[in-house]
Amino acid sequence: MGLYSAVIRPILFQIDPERAHDMAIRAAELAGGSSSLCSAVAAAAGATSPRLAIEVAGMALRTPLGLAAGFDKSARAVRLLAALGFGHIEVGSISAEPSAGNPGPRLFRIPQDRGIVVHYGLPNDGAERVAARLDGSRLPVPLGINVVSTNRGPEAASDADDTVIAEYVSAVRRLHGCADYLCLNLSCPNTRDGRDFFSERQRLTSLLDAIDALRIAKPLFLKVAPFATTSDIESFLAAVEPARCVSGFSVNLPAGKPQGLATPASQLARMPGAVSGRPAAGAADRTIADLFGRVDVKRYRIIGSGGVFSAADAYRKIRLGASMVQLMTALIYEGPAVVGTINRELARLLEADGFAHVDEAVGIDARTGSSQ
Repeated sequence: MGLYSAVIRPILFQIDPERAHDMAIRAAELAGGSSSLCSAVAAAAGATSPRLAIEVAGMALRTPLGLAAGFDKSARAVRLLAALGFGHIEVGSISAEPSAGNPGPRLFRIPQDRGIVVHYGLPNDGAERVAARLDGSRLPVPLGINVVSTNRGPEAASDADDTVIAEYVSAVRRLHGCADYLCLNLSCPNTRDGRDFFSERQRLTSLLDAIDALRIAKPLFLKVAPFATTSDIESFLAAVEPARCVSGFSVNLPAGKPQGLATPASQLARMPGAVSGRPAAGAADRTIADLFGRVDVKRYRIIGSGGVFSAADAYRKIRLGASMVQLMTALIYEGPAVVGTINRELARLLEADGFAHVDEAVGIDARTGSSQ
């Protein structure tokens, strides 16, 4: 058992989850101000095997493993996070205007299930402040910025379609210069308008037309929730196909809570929100395979997340069709050393299966109909 599991996690788990997370981000932000400390952290993480290097949408990644949006909501700690051994960092979600998110409590631990219940509602500092924070930053890994419309709270009136789309456009226009790639969050499970707004095809078409018109020379991904039916995924892809700006897709959390959780139902009833961590793995894996089996894989790449705690978890998503894999909840349960551990063990898994490079394994199970 490492230092984090033996000492640090038990202390953090005695603190309110959101307060503990805020403390961790603040500590990482302060540590990131020291270049020597960041260098020491990077050295401790170790070099990644050349076997893990992959090019995605023109971006050279030293490993497919990255940090998912939701951990560093306003890009405060990117310098230290980039030193942990990730191949990319995704921050956000960021909206055009600042947002306080949903009322608390809005973050809950469910350790019996190795997960968390998230009901944040997209709190962030807004595009202007985040862009100012990132302007001129040079990170050793690609930076993704996750973009969303502003959550004005559960009591606010729903915005008109044009207003929602204009907010995405405004945020993209301000943030694209700070990012190596962008990801449009189309399916936040914890805001009223974020769940189903873009299930209406014309709204999605209007958004993509507006983003296309910006001529942004950065890869752009669409973050989507698991699809309920085959017709839903086919309708979505038909709306996306004409858009020149889209480079791929990222898998979001499903709304609500899956069946079969070990956490007692009486506890879950007091925890509004969606489940992140191990319980999200099944739905995420199905979505990765569904997308990979239906898209032009030369045109689109997939970012897989949901329940990545080990190299085996990451490898499974890669074999199902993910070119990039992200984790977040594993940092809470396993600590920062999990990044280097996954990188080392993933390289061993690839070697054992005879893959010289990770991109050779992408989608291998989706193509053959097998699973790891």
